[in-house]
Amino acid sequence: MVNQLADLVAIVTGGASGIGAVISSTLADAGATVAVLDRDSRSLDSRLTEVSADVGDRAAIDRAVAEVSHRFGRIDIVVNNAGIGAQGDIAANDDAEWARVLSINVTGISRVTSAALPWLRRSPAAAVCNISSIAATAGLPQRALYSASKGAVLSLTRAMAADHVAEGIRVNAVNPGTVDTPWVARLLQSAPDPIAERAALESRQPHGRLVTPAEVAGAVLYLVGPASGSTTGTFIEVDGGMSGLRLRSTVASERGSR
Repeated sequence: MVNQLADLVAIVTGGASGIGAVISSTLADAGATVAVLDRDSRSLDSRLTEVSADVGDRAAIDRAVAEVSHRFGRIDIVVNNAGIGAQGDIAANDDAEWARVLSINVTGISRVTSAALPWLRRSPAAAVCNISSIAATAGLPQRALYSASKGAVLSLTRAMAADHVAEGIRVNAVNPGTVDTPWVARLLQSAPDPIAERAALESRQPHGRLVTPAEVAGAVLYLVGPASGSTTGTFIEVDGGMSGLRLRSTVASERGSR
């Protein structure tokens, strides 16, 4: 749907790199005016407006959202993509790290969306999309803190949807599986055997490969666009079937032999 987001203004947090950069460009392709809120200005897409902001700093977010609204006169879409990872079991991270990860991954959504809320209430097409993770619904090893944060994102998504549906603001989430991003590439390089580790990540997703950022962006585009006008308080899993499929090894072998 070309120009399905024409005349709409979108904010994408963490939109200067990785999944966020592809989301930002995808929304721009659909006709939206896109403001990227990120600590680093490194986007190569000249169509995007970059605003320096850290989602962990409420004052900085308030200033950034005010700048976007002043410049464009409206805010219709918020994509809460900014997030950080964490590894280890329940004993691996101290209180300071728990506070830091939850502040970025969970409270950051509150900071950005609450700042944009007065503008979303005025929009005829208001939509919020939060980026959660397969870690919110599947128990993954050595991801205790990260999983807790992303599970909170799903619960927050539903609560936000309930609070604001009567105001015409839709709130949904996307749950990606393991996505082929620079962050994942760095994790692989730190593994004792990067090739074996990549193969393990690919094989745990039933379709046998990593998810692409474009596939995540496609789900976001649907959720913030007019085609999903009756969709709120839910999430789309973009994980190659990992969350729901339990394939026999023979089925996987047959797939690979085709």
